[in-house]
Amino acid sequence: MHFDLVDLRLMVHIADANSMTRGAELSFISLPAASTRIKNLEEGIGTKLLYRTSQGVTLTPPGQAFVTHARRVLGQLEHLRGDMQEYVRGIKGHVRVFANTTSLGEFLPPVLRQFLRLHPDVNIDLRERLSHDIVRAVTEGQTDIGIVAGLVRTENLQTLPYRRDRLVLVVPRGHALEGRTLIDFADTLELDHVGLNEASALHAFLRQASDQVHRSIKLRIQVGNFETACRMIESGVGVGVLPESAASRHAHAMAIALVPLTDAWSVREMQICMRSLEALPAFAQELVHLLVADAQGQPKRG
Repeated sequence: MHFDLVDLRLMVHIADANSMTRGAELSFISLPAASTRIKNLEEGIGTKLLYRTSQGVTLTPPGQAFVTHARRVLGQLEHLRGDMQEYVRGIKGHVRVFANTTSLGEFLPPVLRQFLRLHPDVNIDLRERLSHDIVRAVTEGQTDIGIVAGLVRTENLQTLPYRRDRLVLVVPRGHALEGRTLIDFADTLELDHVGLNEASALHAFLRQASDQVHRSIKLRIQVGNFETACRMIESGVGVGVLPESAASRHAHAMAIALVPLTDAWSVREMQICMRSLEALPAFAQELVHLLVADAQGQPKRG
């Protein structure tokens, strides 16, 4: 069975747009040519890939499976193209890491700095994602290494324990909640909040948590990092839910206080995940070992 890359891109574009016409436009081919390609593709596979209605097109179950694999193949080709370009520029390796907000902001920078110093001919592509998106990206080969937190399904991946952190409510000194030993997240939603920007994984996670209790977060201001969030909280702009590791560090220099949350999801076990440690290039394996050693407080070479 032969699959053409044009057909793979066409199916992905049709799926994204829910439209044969728009999918053809995105693929830079005519609508009749796109229709012929899909028809030939369905005949070659032996099953329908699209439901056609007056409102547009949707994927059949085989179509959904086809698009999932097509995205994976096209993603790998993009990675291949990027890697080859870097080899031309003298870069000898490339490792992709997807991480959650806390690990990205609190734990990874010193380890990645050390790794890059040890490997001047290796580049790192580091991106922030929600944990369940990271698992999918690792599974589909979009990234080499993932760092996830909380209860996520990783059955098909190899995992290593990384760190533990918890989310806490941060309030300014003198606030009515200072001194509380515990508080439910839901009980904070009447208050103005200081949050991270919408691109952060923590923002999306807390949005989901508020949706689960059928409430919304009253975001008074959104900022770009944990330090700025703590400064806004110290200034009395609002309260915020932040990683305890970051809040504790800034509490030494700022007039803020931490209140533990009662919610089970606030305690977050982090894991390093990959499809197979042995299948990773040697330099990527070394990065994993450096991450584990750093989390365990072990001395690092270099």
